[in-house]
Amino acid sequence: MEEATPILERVGRNEPGAVDEMMSRFGGLVWSLARRSCPTTAEAEDAVQEIFIEIWKTASRFDSSIAGESTFVAMITRRRLIDRTRRRTRRPEPVALNESSPAPEVSNHHLEVAEEAGIASEAFEKLRPEQQQVLSLAIHHGRSHEQIAATTGMPLGTVKTHARRGLIRLRQLLETNGFGRQHAVGALGGAS
Repeated sequence: MEEATPILERVGRNEPGAVDEMMSRFGGLVWSLARRSCPTTAEAEDAVQEIFIEIWKTASRFDSSIAGESTFVAMITRRRLIDRTRRRTRRPEPVALNESSPAPEVSNHHLEVAEEAGIASEAFEKLRPEQQQVLSLAIHHGRSHEQIAATTGMPLGTVKTHARRGLIRLRQLLETNGFGRQHAVGALGGAS
């Protein structure tokens, strides 16, 4: 009797239905580990999604001669949960201000920066949705073109085209709003 091919090997080969089977088989394990590690159900749900994406990306590295599938899944799950915990604990805690605390001074520079940020945000909203998605992943999440292609499923060349055209369009929109070329580049965080 022939032994069935491990699910992770099938996922690594992108076989139809393998991802669903993987999520069905290991969903309970991943969920229980995430729920113990995360402070809220919502964060645990986010963690589970992130973990299954990571398992999907790394399934081709699974080697049944080194470890079983459950061990492989648990190891990736624990690593991602540790990373999430570290990110969460690095965030500064909000400080409550009491009514007797003096209001912070707001300089003209801070007001100008806030106004420029609002204008840049409005310009960003005028981009095509795929340009917004690519630029948001690049600027706000620090993803490379290759990582964006893997995340979105877009071809690498398409990602680069959306990034380039999106930045050009953003620059045009900012210049239309009175930002000079140098000022527009600065509002975009130096992106070109």
